Amino acid sequence: MSIGIFNVPASKNEPVKNYGPGSPEKVLLKKAIAEARSKVIDIPQYIGGEEIYSQNKKSVSPPHDHQHILGYFHEGDQEDVKKAITAALEARSSWASLNWEQRAAIFLKAADLIAGPYRAEINAATMLGQSKNAYQAEIDSACEIIDFLRLNVNFMRDIYQQQPISSDGVWNRMEYRPLEGFVFAITPFNFTAIAGNLPAAPALMGNVVLWKPAFAQVYSANVIMKVFKEAGLPAGVINMILVDGPVAGEVIFKHRDFAGVHFTGSTKVFQTIWKAIGDNISLYKSFPRIVGETGGKDFVLAHKSADPKALATGLVRGAFEYQGQKCSAASRAYIPSNLWEEVKSLMIKDLAEIKMGGVEDFSNFVNAVIDEKSFDKITTYIEGAKNSADAEIIAGGASDKSKGYFVQPTVIRASKPDYITLCDEIFGPVLTVYIYEADKFEEIIPIIDTTSPYALTGAVFATDRYAIQYATEHLVNAAGNFYINDKPTGAVVGQQPFGGARASGTNDKAGSVLNLLRWVSPRAIKETLVSPIDYKYPFVLEE
Repeated sequence: MSIGIFNVPASKNEPVKNYGPGSPEKVLLKKAIAEARSKVIDIPQYIGGEEIYSQNKKSVSPPHDHQHILGYFHEGDQEDVKKAITAALEARSSWASLNWEQRAAIFLKAADLIAGPYRAEINAATMLGQSKNAYQAEIDSACEIIDFLRLNVNFMRDIYQQQPISSDGVWNRMEYRPLEGFVFAITPFNFTAIAGNLPAAPALMGNVVLWKPAFAQVYSANVIMKVFKEAGLPAGVINMILVDGPVAGEVIFKHRDFAGVHFTGSTKVFQTIWKAIGDNISLYKSFPRIVGETGGKDFVLAHKSADPKALATGLVRGAFEYQGQKCSAASRAYIPSNLWEEVKSLMIKDLAEIKMGGVEDFSNFVNAVIDEKSFDKITTYIEGAKNSADAEIIAGGASDKSKGYFVQPTVIRASKPDYITLCDEIFGPVLTVYIYEADKFEEIIPIIDTTSPYALTGAVFATDRYAIQYATEHLVNAAGNFYINDKPTGAVVGQQPFGGARASGTNDKAGSVLNLLRWVSPRAIKETLVSPIDYKYPFVLEE
C-alpha cells in the first residue's frame, strides 16, 4: 500500500526539436527512416501477454509511396475481441488495486522512453506510415504523447487530492475508483499522440482497455505498444486489437462489462456508437461513459483591422500543415474585402514556394493524404469547384495518385456563404474563402455560427480590440478552442486543453483534468469517530 503522499515530476511541456541542418536529431531520424524502409515487419495484435498473428495479413505502405511495403498487420476477428475482453477483465482486479504511484511510474517511464531511445523510431514510423513531415511528427508522436503521459500523472494526483471537508467528529474521504468493467478506446489515423493517449488515460486511472487503432495508423501504434511493454505495463491492461470497427462493436457493445468508450474519429461513426450503446443500455452493469472528439469545419474570421501577413501565414499553416488532415485545420475563412487582394497575393506567393513530396526529403512541406479513399473524396470537391458557377480555384487544384496520394494545397473562393466546401468537412488540403464587405463584420458572424454543425476550433484575426471582444462573445458556442491572431491548430497539452461541442464531440478536453475525471467512479466515505449510542436527539427532550 502507499505509505506517503507523493509529489510527482513537475508539469512542463517537452521541448520541440527543430531538426535543423546537421542537428543530431536530424541525423538519427534519417537513419531511423532508412532502417524502417529497409525491412518488412509483422505487426501483431497484443492481447493479454500474447502477440497474436493471424492468417489474415494486410499490407502497410507509405501514403506517399504506396507501392513500397513497410510491413503487414495481422487482422483479427470476433474471437480475438472476446479473448481481449477476457484478458482485460482478468487483469482488472490487480491493476485497479495497484497503488497509484506504481501506475504513474509506468507511464512516466513510457514518456521518458519516447523522449529518449524511442524518439527517432516513433517519429520515423509516423512519418512513413502516416506521411507526416519531420516537424509534424515531432510535435505529435514525440512531444504531444510525452506531454499527455507526463501531465496526466499530474492531473491524476490533482484529482486524488480533491477531498471533502469534515465536520466535528467525522472524517470524510473521497475515493476515485476506476470504472467497473473495461473501456474501449477507438483512435484515428492522423495523430499518433491521440492513439497513445486514448487508451493510456483510462489505464492510468486504474481501468483496463481494449484499444482499436485505425488500420492506417498501425505502423506507429505498434511502436506505442512496444514502449508500453518496455515501460512495464502489465499484460491485459491495454490490449491492442486489429479488428474492423463493426466487428469489434458487435461484441463490445453487447457485453455486460462494457464501461465506456474513448473515441476520436468521424461524427457519423460516433453517432452510430452512441446509438448502439443506447440500444443495449439495459444489458450493462453500469451506465457507460461516452467520451468523443469528432469532426470539425474550422473557421478563420478576419476583421478589417487584421494584419494581412499574419492572416495569410495563419491560413497557409492552419489549412495545409499535415495536408489539412487535422480535425482542427482551417477549412473556411471569412475575409473582409479591404484585405482580400493583399492576402490572396501573399498566400499565392507562399503556396508557389511550398514543395510537395515524400517525407524522406525534409524540404517537402506538404506530403500525401492518407489513402486512396481520402484522395478520391478530396479531389471530388476540387473538381466540383472547378465546374461550379459559385466557386473559383484561386490556387492549387492539381492532384496525382500514381505513386502517392498527392493533392496540391488548394484555395477556393466561394461566391455564396453556403457553398458546399464552406459547409462539408473535407479533411484535406482545401481552404475555402468567402469575401464579405469590410463594414459588415457583425453581419458575417451569425453566418459563421450557423453554417456548420461543428464547433471544434475557430480563430479571429484583428488589431481592433472591440472587434476581438465582439467575435469572442458572439461565437462563444462556435468553437471549443478559440484562437486570437493565430491559426486554429496546434493545441498544446496543459496549455490549450482540446475539444469541442455540437457535432464536434463531448468536449471533455483531452490533455486536462476534465478528461481523466471521466474515467473514475468516485466513492464518498464517511467515518464517524465516536458513534452515537442513543437514538434520541436533544430536540425530543422536554424542559
